Amino acid sequence: MSQPAPSARRSAVHLLDQVLGEGRLMSDLISSGALDRLDPADRARAQRLATDTLRGIERADRLLKRHLRKPPPLHVFNILRLGTVELCMGGDAHGVVNDLVAIVGSHRRYGNLKGLINAVLRKMAADGPGTWNDLRVPRLPRWLREPLVSAWGAGAVAQMEQAQFAGAPLDLTAREDAAALAERLQGTLLPTGSVRLSDAGQVSALPGYMSGDWWVQDAAAALPVRVLDPQPREAVLDLCAAPGGKTLQLCAAGADVTALDLSEKRMARVRENLERCGYSANCITGDALEHAGGPYDAVLLDAPCSATGTIRRHPDLPFAKDGSEFGALIALQAAMLDHALSLLKPGGRLVFCTCSLLPDEGECQVDEALGRHPGLSVDRDATAHLPGIDPAWITDEGGLRLRPDHWPELGGMDGFYIACLRPAPAS
Repeated sequence: MSQPAPSARRSAVHLLDQVLGEGRLMSDLISSGALDRLDPADRARAQRLATDTLRGIERADRLLKRHLRKPPPLHVFNILRLGTVELCMGGDAHGVVNDLVAIVGSHRRYGNLKGLINAVLRKMAADGPGTWNDLRVPRLPRWLREPLVSAWGAGAVAQMEQAQFAGAPLDLTAREDAAALAERLQGTLLPTGSVRLSDAGQVSALPGYMSGDWWVQDAAAALPVRVLDPQPREAVLDLCAAPGGKTLQLCAAGADVTALDLSEKRMARVRENLERCGYSANCITGDALEHAGGPYDAVLLDAPCSATGTIRRHPDLPFAKDGSEFGALIALQAAMLDHALSLLKPGGRLVFCTCSLLPDEGECQVDEALGRHPGLSVDRDATAHLPGIDPAWITDEGGLRLRPDHWPELGGMDGFYIACLRPAPAS
């Protein structure tokens, strides 16, 4: 039996099957070629359909429960979920229903369930859109919601869930003049200097992409380099550098950059981004804990973490993970932080950051590092004096805490923790 022709909806269902059935991250699936058979427009559409479905899955399941005596097999359930979300968000009923009936009909095990798909989705097309917005904003899974409520309170977490459900606009970092780029692309210049596009479409088709005038980088992710404040000709190490947005920022500042990442595949992406933007850096594939280069004027450590701060852009994360890796990640972060400090020149500085919402991966890490390293201090001025920073974001120990519920009127931002550390002066 020949393989069915790829399509955006069929590929979106495949992504859902892998995330919800196998616990795989969508970014890993895409980088391993899950959408390679699609043209660029359909690749973007498949990814959008899957992410929309994951964001709305709680609402979809509530609506589907009214029409199902029991949950169907996961593949069939995911077809129904995708169809429900698409229909409730304004999709054309005829096209959605017919396409999804054809998709299940071509399945060798579940082809006999075409009638179920057709009947349920036609009921959903009639009743779903009118009740969709009456349902509550979908909640994060308990394994993530409970520690976040403990850290930030139920009200803040509800606002984070609202930001996650709304999704994320596209943020760009300009190579040169951010204001001019915002005007050129009809975007918004954010208070911290990033450019935000609300309806970007296909990224690679935007003016200035191929010429390297800008790169995609969430506004929160652009701040660690601004906290580091690299100077021309400084020797700077970018640990855990992929996909390379921070490496590009360091190069744009004129620093002499060494970029290191454990994954050769991810480092290849860093090289591609450097080439597109016309920059060069010393790219090394290796283990950050074994790196013996330097000493460096400055080190940027964007440590491996739970990535819980990126849920508004990666709604698959709460479903593909369960929190069981927290302990190992926290231990790895501490080891990396200690090693990174050993790579600094006297008088150097280290920016430690994680795209996590959990204090154990941010504020607590820095508090514990201060206890392990006598004379180590947090440079409060490095964060407090940045443009666009709300003083309420500065933490007790002098770091910077960013959350998805910040800037609600502008579309939010990723969750990040950032701190600039300075070792004791050499005696």
